[in-house]
Amino acid sequence: MFANPEENVARLHLKEREKVADFGAGTGAYAIAAGKVVGRNGSVYAVEVQDTLLPRIANAAREAGLSNVKTLWGDIEELGGTSIPDNIIDALILSNVLFQAEDIHALFEEVRRVLKPGGRVLVVEWRDSFNGLGPQPDMIVSPSSVQDTCSRGGFSEKESFDAGEHHYGFIFEKTS
Repeated sequence: MFANPEENVARLHLKEREKVADFGAGTGAYAIAAGKVVGRNGSVYAVEVQDTLLPRIANAAREAGLSNVKTLWGDIEELGGTSIPDNIIDALILSNVLFQAEDIHALFEEVRRVLKPGGRVLVVEWRDSFNGLGPQPDMIVSPSSVQDTCSRGGFSEKESFDAGEHHYGFIFEKTS
């Protein structure tokens, strides 16, 4: 497997009852992993711009026995584009979305808006383009670019790690 959602989500140290957002949820693998940890009294907002993926995520959550995963259509690069209220999210997941973003700074403004002070962000992103797997080389977002964007955006780095065979990972915290 390229990246293990359960292992990477574990780095967030989620607790029962926490609220999590998965921006660019895709097929829902990270949302499902988080939903299992936060329990039925927690909640996970699986936010995806491709509305055809939302039923797939909902079905995967149902098959996993999870009623705490809510699917939302949203534009993660627009301030307020996710419709999640301000400052309610304990932890946020960004897995394989930065290379697709047209405006990474706007994306992190939306992340900052929804996170509580002290909220954590898991970033998992492609290290490189591997023989046609993953994004094109010119779309790769370097670890130093992520660090710089987060530092300027009001996040402090808590951890960096290998997030799979072809991925790097970070945990950041909203500073205020």
